[in-house]
Amino acid sequence: MVTVRVPATSANLGSGFDSCGIALALHNTARMEEWDRIDISASDGTCIPTTEQNLIFRSARAVYELCGKKLCGMRIVQTNAIPMARGLGSSSACIAAGVIGANALLGEPLSRQEVLELAVQLEGHPDNAAPAILGGFVVSACQGRQVIAVKKEMGSELCWGAFIPDFPLLTKKARAVLPESVAHADAVFNVQRAALLAAAFCEKRYDLLETAMQDKLHQPYRMRLIAGADEVVQTARESGAAAVCISGAGPTILAAVMRENADAFFCAAQQRLAQSRAMRRFELRRLSADQQGAVVL
Repeated sequence: MVTVRVPATSANLGSGFDSCGIALALHNTARMEEWDRIDISASDGTCIPTTEQNLIFRSARAVYELCGKKLCGMRIVQTNAIPMARGLGSSSACIAAGVIGANALLGEPLSRQEVLELAVQLEGHPDNAAPAILGGFVVSACQGRQVIAVKKEMGSELCWGAFIPDFPLLTKKARAVLPESVAHADAVFNVQRAALLAAAFCEKRYDLLETAMQDKLHQPYRMRLIAGADEVVQTARESGAAAVCISGAGPTILAAVMRENADAFFCAAQQRLAQSRAMRRFELRRLSADQQGAVVL
């Protein structure tokens, strides 16, 4: 049996649409072993698929198939701290757990790069899968089947406030509202800020995040799908956040917070949440960066 721990992730970070992501210290774990049948359960009572449609099992089976091995069945026990369909990479966490766990059970025939590329193939895009596997802040791109990913560890000067609502938003729905084309000026706007975003993390210039995380490609359209989002964003900014964005496709709203101001930020934001009817559906969690990514414990 192997146990895999995988962090939550937040993709896009505003301007880095489908290319940038961070790993957060909120973890799912999966205990996995070969079995004579499919036996899947959740130790925390989370409602999960328990058939061969389970995403961890499907991802594990893909590893076995790639390695030319037969998989008769598997016993999987999941613990799911990452809320599902909230823009925090729960699907990527399952895929990463399945791929890394199966690779460990087989004696690690796949390299870390091959693990990453299979996970991205299963996910369909790299912005969540890459930080889930590598940890830290990751910029990634696909060149055919090749995944190019560059990781930078995040400084301890920064922490994150995740405003997590009690309602889901499926990625499919969040993608459906995006326009098929955008104005050239909007594309330039995002290219400038995505480049600045990478530079800000590499140089620890967190004072640049407010500008770097601005976006015109996806957030203006997705904000309309998240009830209470405008008020949450305003609250985060007025409480002292360095920058605010939609986490992934939403509906979680993510605030970058300087650690020296964190206590004041979380106190002020929590008070505002409690006082507002529109924001009472949001729970505020204080999260730090995960620098390791997915690991076999």
